[in-house]
Amino acid sequence: MGISRGGTQIKNQVRKTPIQTGDILLLLVPRNRGHDVIDWLGCLPLADRGLAVTENSKVWLAIGMFAGAVISASLGLIYLPVALGLVVIAYVLTRIVPLSELYTHIEWPVVVLLGSMIPLGAALETSGGTELISGALLGWTAGMPAWAVLTVLMIVTMTLSDVLNNTATMIVAAPVGIQMAQSLGMSPDPFLMAVAVAASSAFLTPIGHKNNTLILGHGGYSFGDYWRMGLPLEIIIVAVSIPAILVFWPL
Repeated sequence: MGISRGGTQIKNQVRKTPIQTGDILLLLVPRNRGHDVIDWLGCLPLADRGLAVTENSKVWLAIGMFAGAVISASLGLIYLPVALGLVVIAYVLTRIVPLSELYTHIEWPVVVLLGSMIPLGAALETSGGTELISGALLGWTAGMPAWAVLTVLMIVTMTLSDVLNNTATMIVAAPVGIQMAQSLGMSPDPFLMAVAVAASSAFLTPIGHKNNTLILGHGGYSFGDYWRMGLPLEIIIVAVSIPAILVFWPL
């Protein structure tokens, strides 16, 4: 189907192109006959990387179903987890995700992390830990305007997210934001949105997010490189997010 030679892709006149040493061949062969064809050609197979060929005919169908679920949930027509569950079922029925590959597409570490951190968040709330943390933050920000309180909450959440998984950070910080809003007699919506944005802004350490860790070795980065790039990013995020939150959810 194609030949890669020295970084150049050959897609035209492939049948008439002589194969040279070092070429990478893209082959389409009958199921379970790949090794026979490779032995016949005298080639070496590349290591299996679990790649799948995208069915372009189903791309828009998949996007449409997912967008429909999000829009329906946003309009309050259906509960979001139920909507997304129906999307998964529809993906299986339309063979966008084969049933045999369904479980391999689940991020099991995230499931285990949620299962272990949700009780921790509940324990903080029932034991008074959430109230203690929110009281300390309110003490630091006593007499400050509401936007300053939100800024402090974002900074604290960002700091947690730099050493914890963002999902775990959200589970711990969300009850704190709600408790702060209740103590101030304000709507919890802006506080929860501030926590959501801040928990996703882990740029200061290579362990804050798995993407940070993945590029650490390949890029030859050091710990300080994350600070040099991440600190300006987090400052920009806070400077943009606080006014935007206050526009949509006035305190």
